[in-house]
Amino acid sequence: MPLLTSLLALIVTARLLGHLFVKWGQPAIVGEMIAGVLLGPAVLGLIQPGAALSGIASLAIFLVVLAAGLEMSLHDVVGAMRGRGLIIALAAFALPFTAGLGVAWLFDLDLMRSLFLGLCISITALPVAIKMLDDMGLLATSIGRYAVSTAVINDVTALFILGVLLAIPEQTNLNEVLITGSVVTLKLLALATAVIGLNALLTWLDRRGVNVSAGPERLVAIFGPEALFGIVLVFVLVFGSLSESLGFHFVIGAFFGALLLDQRHFVASRYEDLRLTLNSITGGFLAPVFFASLGLEFKFTALNDVAFVVAVLAVAVATKVVAGWWGGWMIGMSHREAVGLGFILNGRGAMELVVAGIAYERGFIDANLFSVLVLVGVVTTLVSPMAFNAVVSRAQRERYRETGAM
Repeated sequence: MPLLTSLLALIVTARLLGHLFVKWGQPAIVGEMIAGVLLGPAVLGLIQPGAALSGIASLAIFLVVLAAGLEMSLHDVVGAMRGRGLIIALAAFALPFTAGLGVAWLFDLDLMRSLFLGLCISITALPVAIKMLDDMGLLATSIGRYAVSTAVINDVTALFILGVLLAIPEQTNLNEVLITGSVVTLKLLALATAVIGLNALLTWLDRRGVNVSAGPERLVAIFGPEALFGIVLVFVLVFGSLSESLGFHFVIGAFFGALLLDQRHFVASRYEDLRLTLNSITGGFLAPVFFASLGLEFKFTALNDVAFVVAVLAVAVATKVVAGWWGGWMIGMSHREAVGLGFILNGRGAMELVVAGIAYERGFIDANLFSVLVLVGVVTTLVSPMAFNAVVSRAQRERYRETGAM
């Protein structure tokens, strides 16, 4: 198909299937990816992956990460790293990562594919967790706060490790990986420290009565309210460009830049308008195209190694549940509540697919592993809300909503 016809088919099919899955109580991204699978080489063969679609997908990645960054702030990230929630977060990242490396070792994967397998199954997608909890009315409860704080730490850690892995050249031995990884880690720490320092300065000025959003508000007054989205894009693109100049993927800098867009500092009166505009462009157009384009890359032949597929899926689900159960039990949850928390943490959704898509684009993983990771993203996102509702009774969920506690 020509590019515009392909885009039309992808958008219409992705939106229809996404809406259908939402009506069934599932995340829209599942239907969007299935749309790509149906239209792509795996089933109908109507649309082939290409450079033009890849370019649009890159823009979609940028905006998806920007939207995820707007869902949190540096204050949220720092706050999530304190107290009992840190126990759950560490367990929910370290256990799947280690188990993923173990599966990779059993099936004789090379070092880079092993690291990306462990990284992808360690992720808990913040947007998926927030949407799931909000739909169930549990976002403001204690179980919701622990799940969101875990997702924040997992996503930030995953993006940090992604930055290190993308800067490591291919075909290196372990010593070279360690040396390069150390250098890259120092660069990332310097970038993160600069962002944290700038945020601290803005907060300090704000507490002393300085209107730190006066500059952005003045720009909006000059160029009009419709220019706000463009101003935000320029602001975040600066960080993305800085990230690329340091040898990282642009998504790392974009995420850090989005974290700085705290509504206290950046046109607070129009902050909600900004989010609505971003969600309209991303959710209405680019995100469905991106997730459908991932489906185009899916190959059923990659699932011929049934043992590997089953092992990855089993480890991905089981380790998050075990980590949630262990962490929840450590902080005083009942066993049933802790297992329910583990199922919420299983929703990998958007963030895992972004990481897998970048790794595939850069050649760090092959089409076989990519297809398996797409399957993991779909299955875990689909299973999470159903499993949680099966484990935690309706009466318990009502009690959570009423009291905000377990």
